[in-house]
Amino acid sequence: MLERTKINWVYAISVIFIALNVYFMLRDVYWTLLIPVLAMILYLYFYSMDKILLLIAFFTPIAINLTDAQFGLGISLPTEPLMAGVLALFIIKLFYSNNYDRKILKHPLTIIILLSLAWMFITSLTSQIPLVSIKSLTARLWFVVPFYFLGILLFRKLKNIRSFIWLYTIPLVGVIFYTTYNHYLWGFSEQSGHWVMEPFYNDHTAYGAILAFFIPVFVGFSFTRTYSNTLRFFSFLVLAILIMALVLSFSRAAWVSLAFAVLIYLVIALKIKLKWILLTFGILLSFFFLFQNNIWEKLEKNKQGSSANFLEHVQSISNVTTDDSNLERLNRWASALRMFRERPVLGFGPGTYQFEYAPFQRFSEKTRISTNAGDKGNAHSEYIGPLAESGVLGAFWVVCILVFVVLTGLRVYKRTDSKEIKMLSLSVLLGLVTYYFHGTMNDFLDTDKASVPFWGFIAILVALDLYYLPKNRTDNEVSDTKEK
Repeated sequence: MLERTKINWVYAISVIFIALNVYFMLRDVYWTLLIPVLAMILYLYFYSMDKILLLIAFFTPIAINLTDAQFGLGISLPTEPLMAGVLALFIIKLFYSNNYDRKILKHPLTIIILLSLAWMFITSLTSQIPLVSIKSLTARLWFVVPFYFLGILLFRKLKNIRSFIWLYTIPLVGVIFYTTYNHYLWGFSEQSGHWVMEPFYNDHTAYGAILAFFIPVFVGFSFTRTYSNTLRFFSFLVLAILIMALVLSFSRAAWVSLAFAVLIYLVIALKIKLKWILLTFGILLSFFFLFQNNIWEKLEKNKQGSSANFLEHVQSISNVTTDDSNLERLNRWASALRMFRERPVLGFGPGTYQFEYAPFQRFSEKTRISTNAGDKGNAHSEYIGPLAESGVLGAFWVVCILVFVVLTGLRVYKRTDSKEIKMLSLSVLLGLVTYYFHGTMNDFLDTDKASVPFWGFIAILVALDLYYLPKNRTDNEVSDTKEK
């Protein structure tokens, strides 16, 4: 009798839904067709949050950003509304149940991230443009909460780590095909390489950063024998596509960041001690100061601009005389440092750089692409930007997160006995290294494209540290993590 009642309810709701859709479609109203999708998403929010996180990861590479530069407001659809929903539900659940894993809260990276968010909140209250700063803080929260705090819980199972990476990469490959086809239509010219990825990525630097981010992971997937031949074959295929796309991106910063990751891999693989690294760095720094005049003279003689020729394009990296892209980056950095000197403690407020830096530009440092409108990006540095926006502590927390990310990744890599965990920890760490190096020249953590994999990868390292190192695992966690 109960089963018959349930069936009757299903039929009744279906008939009502069909009737309502016919009624609205006759009046050219079609949004009601989305009701089942919205109902399914709402169901997943309450009963399967892990699938919501993986769904967001899938949509991120193909999300479209809508921005109002005048007010500094923008939203990426459909990902940011979904992340905002996760944030709201997390806060509600935390308030009523208070059963979040305290082991996560005690992890050094979690403590540093919470302190950085607290400082971001304080500098939002003292901001020159509070509306922009509060929006920037809110966006940071809906990046960090889903993909760090909930991401760690998601990644307690290895299969979810693999799912997260593949679900982000599959649509990214679709974007690569779209971009490459557009590039082909324009003859693979260097100029068209700057915008052919629109509307999915706003320019070639953001696109290149994400390509470099995932290459180390697919190197690991391709050459780890614990995986099946089928998985390794498709991983190698994706790796080849990512490398091809990186070359065609003409993103010099992405190329250099990947080369730096290779250097870090060699340091780790050869087990070079920290004292030798610091000694080498000190020697190089000393040589720079001793011969800085000769170095600048050499740089000033480099007139090579951006080019479709690979070697010439690499050579243009050090052109600080005629290359507008390089000169504009120096202009942005100099402006940010002047802003920092004016407000060294609290800064001008999170997210406000692009609206406040114009008066700090000097005419002699401006380029043909300089603007006072605040519509062409930010400080182009994940380290200098926070100095201007949140003062010395803003940059300090960024560096602290970097240091503890490296320490966590290396700890997992060195202490695990599992080949798969060793590969995951190293490749994820190297992916983060590409972004951290890239962050010296650009900053994209105010976008979902970069923030989802960035915070997700950090969460992977913390999850491996907490749940996969033998000394940290309880009997229950051992049984949980065996499910793959």
